[in-house]
Amino acid sequence: MIKQSSYWFLLCLLLLLPSMLVVAQDSTETRKDKPTFHIGGALRFNYNLSTWKKEQVKRGGDFGFDMFRVNADAAWKGLSLHAEYRFYSKDFGGAMLKEGYVRYHFNDSTHIDIGLTQVPFGNQTYNSHSWFFNLPYYVGKEDDYDMGVKFERRNPHWLYQVAFFKNAEELNFGDKTEIDPGRYSYDVAGRNKEVNQGNVRTEYFFDANNSIGASVMLGGLYNIPSGNMGSHWAAALHTNLNWRRWNLKLQSMYYQYNVADSTQFEKAIDMAAYGAAYQVAARSFMHTASLSYTQPVHWGPVSTLTFYNDYSYMHKPETGFADTQMNVLGCMITAGHIYTYIDWAAGKNHPWLGPVWTEALAAGNTDAGWHSRFNMNIGYYF
Repeated sequence: MIKQSSYWFLLCLLLLLPSMLVVAQDSTETRKDKPTFHIGGALRFNYNLSTWKKEQVKRGGDFGFDMFRVNADAAWKGLSLHAEYRFYSKDFGGAMLKEGYVRYHFNDSTHIDIGLTQVPFGNQTYNSHSWFFNLPYYVGKEDDYDMGVKFERRNPHWLYQVAFFKNAEELNFGDKTEIDPGRYSYDVAGRNKEVNQGNVRTEYFFDANNSIGASVMLGGLYNIPSGNMGSHWAAALHTNLNWRRWNLKLQSMYYQYNVADSTQFEKAIDMAAYGAAYQVAARSFMHTASLSYTQPVHWGPVSTLTFYNDYSYMHKPETGFADTQMNVLGCMITAGHIYTYIDWAAGKNHPWLGPVWTEALAAGNTDAGWHSRFNMNIGYYF
């Protein structure tokens, strides 16, 4: 009787096993389909001592609040979301959305982003190692974010990115409204707006750590007073090379803005970010070379020292315009979730590294000298 009962039990188990496996599989898929959500962020403080600020030098520099940010990441099935909102002081633009987009994953190698997403141009994610970035950032060509759609596909040796941006991040939806300068990345401002921009970027990977690429962009430049459409374009060659603990980023690029406003000084154009605007040469060549070396250490919580030197040169072919240079020598200290950048940044005809703000990146001054800023940025990232 016991043997017969066992027989029937085993028979029923075998008959039910396929359905049990399906249920288990469905349960696993259900867990995979469950939405995920993560909140992160950072709090940063900054110390700086600038050689051209005589009173600041007398008091030994200034130390204060830099930025607080919140990051949100969510995912469900093939969809994901990423957003980063930053809070600066009022004089540096106040609160602003750095980036925010919805991503649809076709598969592990192909996806599309919709929203405020990074413009595919030049070395990415950054073309530099320091807290200051390189000169392309100050003319909207490094770590730039605009409103649009970006397609990306990656295979073992090639990365393809194609994007269309309707405009830069728009905060005022008026008929003839200039862009708000309270933004993270530099965009055309004042009497003109960037519109209907197309980007193509491709990168070839020799292996997992070394690549060479090219980027192009072409877009419209809407003139607010006249209602006429100008244009702008840019092209770049770039490479990112790694050997043991060394990293080298090289890039050469050219950009040009063609303004459709006969009453405006066409040799320069306004650009804005962080709550303020300045002038930028309407066309220029830019060359950058950024070298870093990473040294592991065991100093209490300190695990890594990354030494770097980022150099960039901006040649302005316009007659009478003075070229701009920038060099940042520094070290990033990694200690758990705390990252500290210690930089000695020097500039010639640079708005952030000298006493001249408005025209430093435009006409500049042929007699300008070098100015420098010692900067320490301490951030806790969570």
